[in-house]
Amino acid sequence: MGDKTGNLDKETVADEAMGLMAGERLAEARRDSQIDVIDIAKELHLDEYKVRALERNEFDVLDAPVFAKGYLRKYAQLVKVDEADVMADYYRLTRANDAPLVITSWSKPRRIISPGPWIVVITVIAAAAATYWWFTNRDAELVRPVTGEIAPLPIADKPEAEVGSSTENSGDTVDAVEDESEVVTVPEPVAEAVNTADASEMQLSITYSGDCWTEISDASGRRLFFDLGRSGRTVNVSGESPFNVLLGDATNVTLVVNGTSFDIPAADRRGRTARLTIIGS
Repeated sequence: MGDKTGNLDKETVADEAMGLMAGERLAEARRDSQIDVIDIAKELHLDEYKVRALERNEFDVLDAPVFAKGYLRKYAQLVKVDEADVMADYYRLTRANDAPLVITSWSKPRRIISPGPWIVVITVIAAAAATYWWFTNRDAELVRPVTGEIAPLPIADKPEAEVGSSTENSGDTVDAVEDESEVVTVPEPVAEAVNTADASEMQLSITYSGDCWTEISDASGRRLFFDLGRSGRTVNVSGESPFNVLLGDATNVTLVVNGTSFDIPAADRRGRTARLTIIGS
């Protein structure tokens, strides 16, 4: 009985030592700094009810875990609370799978390799290379073209006049042959094929007037963009229509689809967040 009472007392002390966790810690720091919830909501670009849910550690209201962690870090900066402590609280509360892993290093035992087999392998490779070189050069010498003067064909007995004219013509022919031998044939240039973009792909351009977490994938499931868009940046992507798009703060983006401005439907918005499907025209 005494042991059970002692264990209960230890658990109670541990719970009390744990104190405020994650969002609760941030809420207390906000109150100590006399900052109103509305001011925090404006800085985080969130609705007030979502800020209060964050302070109650109700992270599901913020959709994906990446949003919750990002807002916790930003909130910690605003109220000057250590981000590492807040994130440690978050992982303890959610026991998320993406908690930092502890990787222990281990040393692999060194193996002593005898140089004998390597010497044999190097010798065999060198011998094979020498043999290949010898056969290659030998074949080149065998197929080397024979150069030299070509003896003229014997001329049949003809009258003197015909022989003279034939000799003159043959001289002209030899000169023509010599002139032709000096002509170098230059191959005509061949135009290279240029790969052009697939006209069937949909083009999407996103311009950011403020920070906005963005996820874009096309109909094949290929991830086209997955990052935090910064203010002043323009991102251009293309892929198979339709596109599945998630915007953390849709008020900070301007969309252009296939060169035409695209307005986000009100039905696809939830506060500042927008999740929509874009079909190319």
